[in-house]
Amino acid sequence: MLAPENRPQKPVVPKVTVERDMVVEEGLTGFCGAVVAWENGIVVLEDRKLKRRSFPMGKGFLLEGKPVELVSPARQAPARPTHTASGSRVAQAAAARVAVPSRIYVEGRHDAELVEKVWGDDLRHVGVAVEYLGGVDDLPAIVEQFRPSRDRRLGVLVDHLVPGSKETRLVDQVRAGAFGAYVLVTGHSYIDIWQAVKPSAIGIPGWPDVPKGEDWKKGTCARLGWPHAEQADIAAVWRAILAKVTTWKDLDRRLVTEVERLIDFTQDL
Repeated sequence: MLAPENRPQKPVVPKVTVERDMVVEEGLTGFCGAVVAWENGIVVLEDRKLKRRSFPMGKGFLLEGKPVELVSPARQAPARPTHTASGSRVAQAAAARVAVPSRIYVEGRHDAELVEKVWGDDLRHVGVAVEYLGGVDDLPAIVEQFRPSRDRRLGVLVDHLVPGSKETRLVDQVRAGAFGAYVLVTGHSYIDIWQAVKPSAIGIPGWPDVPKGEDWKKGTCARLGWPHAEQADIAAVWRAILAKVTTWKDLDRRLVTEVERLIDFTQDL
């Protein structure tokens, strides 16, 4: 057994502040190009053929053949905002209310994080908590267990809510149930909540088509040249996407409308 002082040390990857025209290589894809833009956790590279690709900022890059971790330049502290990310005016010295019994459920962790990013201030102001379900297969049983009432409402945001889908059949079952009057189930047509982020907000021409049966997130990352070999890669890509969302204007208006309907429903007692 090696003595502590003789154990090989894990190499330290130096952090390098990104600069325009800096030439780097993305280690996983081998794409090499000059830095032409960066913002909110995404760096854009342009190769000699003027082809551009976007990558999550961080480790995995090579600079002059050596591994580096790209970091954004330090920013000055912004002025105190006058509006929340959802567009609501920030109240002076507003304190979060004690949570009310009503809840908003969303399907997955990414859905919850996106709702928190844009509507978190509004939700804390009205005292409505958001929880994620991990899927809607058990939605009727979950509603039965929650037992909504006039003073205890439940809002649910569902992915892939399109005619004829499994999700639509489950929603119809909930609406026709004993608690239907106190439950608002709405949603969007996207396969995944990532698609609610406008492509222009993250510097891509559009969300790619992924064949049915193929993992949507991995398929999307593969087609956009983003890391996707491991779940950690998918998580890093999502963090980079979420970092690009600063206000409701970065989202598809249809999602904005449905989330605001849920907030209104759960506080309108």
